[in-house]
Amino acid sequence: MQNEQFDTVRAIVWEEGVLKLLDQRRLPQSSEYMVCKDLACVAAAIKDMVVRGAPAIGVTAAYGVVLGAQACYRQSPDSWKRDILTGIDKLAKARPTAVNLCWAISRMQRLFGDIEGDPYPVLLDEACKIHAEDISANKTMGDLGTSLFEERCAVLTHCNTGSLATAGYGTALGVIRSAYAAGMISRVYAGETRPWLQGSRLTAWELVQDNIPVTLLAEGAAAHLMKQGEVKWVIVGADRIAANGDVANKIGTYNAAVLARYHGVRFMVVAPTSTIDLNTPDGDAIPIELRTEEELLMISGRRIAADGAHAWNPVFDITPAALIDVIVTEKGIVSAPTLEKMTALIRS
Repeated sequence: MQNEQFDTVRAIVWEEGVLKLLDQRRLPQSSEYMVCKDLACVAAAIKDMVVRGAPAIGVTAAYGVVLGAQACYRQSPDSWKRDILTGIDKLAKARPTAVNLCWAISRMQRLFGDIEGDPYPVLLDEACKIHAEDISANKTMGDLGTSLFEERCAVLTHCNTGSLATAGYGTALGVIRSAYAAGMISRVYAGETRPWLQGSRLTAWELVQDNIPVTLLAEGAAAHLMKQGEVKWVIVGADRIAANGDVANKIGTYNAAVLARYHGVRFMVVAPTSTIDLNTPDGDAIPIELRTEEELLMISGRRIAADGAHAWNPVFDITPAALIDVIVTEKGIVSAPTLEKMTALIRS
């Protein structure tokens, strides 16, 4: 169902031995790539939101390991496996909620024991595989999610889950791309996503690039929109999915799920199986990243809140499995997720 006409954005590029990351802090005003030549730069890019979105963070981290191993090997060929550990620890702590980060690092580290000599070619090959696998998985999920549509309709999405948040094509936006190409989506409504405005800056930008009709709305308008009856699906991504099917995603996702259930709108989570963490039993065990209050109190360096006011700024919330109609992964669709269903999916 995919159509290249609706898939033109790539935010992660490995080229001539360096990692190039589309700086998402500067969109949509300008499209500029940050060039990372070492692991420290990659860790900073993840922490500082140059790159964001769980799958994209995982792919970026894999390339960070490549750069770190290369530097350590050049400095001390006999001790690079030990020397890189400090850098890997820094990389792993850059964003605590997105499980793909540690998943990708662990996958790269598993190769260390069998490497003799220069680690660069082996690790680069693995990072490239992670990159390619993510795009392939997203396109598979796009087709699976599209198969759930019973009629042409409008959809609502939250945050950014497209090529900017993944290796390419997207998770929730991948489904939206495929469903639009198949004629099943009439319009995409995107929540603005305070305080970083990923919906207005990133999702709207992506969809405009691919000529998919998009309408922005403040999150507070979502209930009124659903009441109109045009929206039949809320489609979101995930930064971590617990073993029981609870989902951590951008703050405001839980609100959308509650509203969807009340209004009879179906709720779809789209994420690769690398986002599922069977070691996390439920949503209560997922660490929720708290970021600086200035992100809420200020915009573009200018304070918008009253002097003396404080802010609470959790970046994610937890949507209980009971509010989720389907979780779409590259391995298949889980309806009404439970511990037993999620475990069976991962072990299939």
